[in-house]
Amino acid sequence: MSQAQIIDGKATAERIRAEVAAEVADLKAQHGLTPGLAVVLVGDDAASQVYVRSKGEHSRAAGMHSVTHRLAADTSQKNLLALVETLNGDPAIHGILVQLPLPKGLDEKAVISSIDPRKDVDGLHPINAGLLAQGQKALVPCTPRGCMIMLTDALGDLTGKRAVVVGRSVLVGRPIAQLLLGADCTVTIAHSRTQDLAAVCRDADILVAAVGRPQMIKADWIKPGAAVIDVGINRVPFRDPVKAAEGKTKLVGDVAYKEASAVAGYITPVPGGVGLMTVACLLQNTVTAAKRIAGLDD
Repeated sequence: MSQAQIIDGKATAERIRAEVAAEVADLKAQHGLTPGLAVVLVGDDAASQVYVRSKGEHSRAAGMHSVTHRLAADTSQKNLLALVETLNGDPAIHGILVQLPLPKGLDEKAVISSIDPRKDVDGLHPINAGLLAQGQKALVPCTPRGCMIMLTDALGDLTGKRAVVVGRSVLVGRPIAQLLLGADCTVTIAHSRTQDLAAVCRDADILVAAVGRPQMIKADWIKPGAAVIDVGINRVPFRDPVKAAEGKTKLVGDVAYKEASAVAGYITPVPGGVGLMTVACLLQNTVTAAKRIAGLDD
């Protein structure tokens, strides 16, 4: 049996960032408009700091106006909401992203809901979620958007394909299901409590794994030739006992990649797959938000 074709997130993300940079240059030249992104980081979570730094570097590289607000972990809900309100009213800022998770004691839902929906480049505001559910124009969460780009690049027209999404989070599972419906797929949302989950997955032409459990999806869960999109990012110990004893870890997805690659037709690796698309799609969303706010055709 032939190996699956790898869907290269790095190459696709590089292409998108180049397209964004060209569009930003055009907006500056034709309309005097510089898309602006503000990222808010509360606390000192190590992974969040890496993500935020990457977002700042890539947005500046694309020619955008980029600002990062770093707040202490003990920042009050009132002060955080006040910062968001200031950014809502800042004409130089078209996209606002509050890095999640927030420290304990802060109400994430209230903070997300306080962002101007037109500037909600994470696509998590209830208004954007509702518009997406109704098939209307909305700012779409970045990771699901990246998944759809990878799928259409690999498969072309998705009409009529059976899609199974394993995971029901508001960040990935639910919005990717809505996007697949919008692409005329027949969609099933499954999760860790779905009865006979393996059988449900085996029915999928498109399998999106976003359940947050390391290597949960095995080869015999996959329909031969299916396209597998692995959203999971899990840090696990090395199997090598020496490395494990040293406390070294590696990143794996929700799919058992090596064995799944012998069955699937297309597959995304971890790392090197969906994760790289998230920041690229954040840049796309910021440009889209800037154009809509300025009344330009997007």
